[in-house]
Amino acid sequence: MTDDLNVTEPDAVLPPEAGVSTGSLARQVGVSPTTLRSWDRRYGLGPATRAEGRHRRWTSADVAMVLEMCRLTAAGIPPGEAAKVAKNRSEGHDVRNGLAPSVGTPGGVITPSKSGSTSPYASRSGSGLPLGNVRQECKGLARAAVRLDGAAVQEQLTAAVRSHGLVVTWEEILAPALQAVGRKWQSAGERYVEVEHLLSWHISATLRHLYVSAVAAQKSSRSAPVILACLPGEQHTLPLEALTAVLAERDVATLMLGGDVPAEALVAAVQRVGPSAVVLWSQSTSTASVPLAHHVAATRWGVRGARAQSRVLLTGPGWRRAQHSGLLRPQGLHEALLMLAGERLATSPIP
Repeated sequence: MTDDLNVTEPDAVLPPEAGVSTGSLARQVGVSPTTLRSWDRRYGLGPATRAEGRHRRWTSADVAMVLEMCRLTAAGIPPGEAAKVAKNRSEGHDVRNGLAPSVGTPGGVITPSKSGSTSPYASRSGSGLPLGNVRQECKGLARAAVRLDGAAVQEQLTAAVRSHGLVVTWEEILAPALQAVGRKWQSAGERYVEVEHLLSWHISATLRHLYVSAVAAQKSSRSAPVILACLPGEQHTLPLEALTAVLAERDVATLMLGGDVPAEALVAAVQRVGPSAVVLWSQSTSTASVPLAHHVAATRWGVRGARAQSRVLLTGPGWRRAQHSGLLRPQGLHEALLMLAGERLATSPIP
């Protein structure tokens, strides 16, 4: 079953009560016309009424039923069970047939029954995106993003963080989905750009909410913060936003400078703040400036007679070809956290 976006001929001018064609509905919900016909044939999930001598027309109630089907399958529910739930709800019932809302998740996120697959990974995304072997939640998130269902994207993001924590959610669900969307739009011209923007916006909103909540619960601390910044010309801030949120959850003070930070501003911030560490993100080799990284690492701060330097972490794929002797190079969020933990966070005094 594939959910690739298909381009079909526009509907003829018809009154609203006539409904929409299968092709139009496919574009609206982000699945293929073949998938809609398959759902109708296998599960009876089709238009409630059909006019003779004309193609099938889907009413607003039919569309709502299909959207519910998409939401449930994106959450990992087997199609047969999801179809039963979608049909019951469209008829005004709430019979879940063995499916139950996840406790504590927003919007009553549905979880698979015991008869569903027990593996958290799925080799096919059903979204038209090159995901490979990923968690079921990653597949569902990608499908929701492809059909531009912002509510479902946010629902699944929140549920994933609550179920797995932010580190696992980022490394095994969010990062693979973002990478797949990025590869897709790069190979498909302007298509899928809107999918990447939607997914990125919701992920950023979720990460910032987690950061704000964590900071509000932090104890008062005078420890030196960790500075996080993208190098000049670099706009990809999401990985740093994820690290910032995790550090805040672990009661580590942070100073997030965001994207495209000028070299002078970065050095000035280090001198003024005296950070325990500086995390520099580079997405591409064109923005990975080793001289700037070494300059930041050599920057001294503090009062005369007690000058110190900050540890520098080079993060992001842009550094993969760079010669970074003397600088830390974590491979992923988890390793960066290990490097920033305990004594590794200590500043380096100047002899």
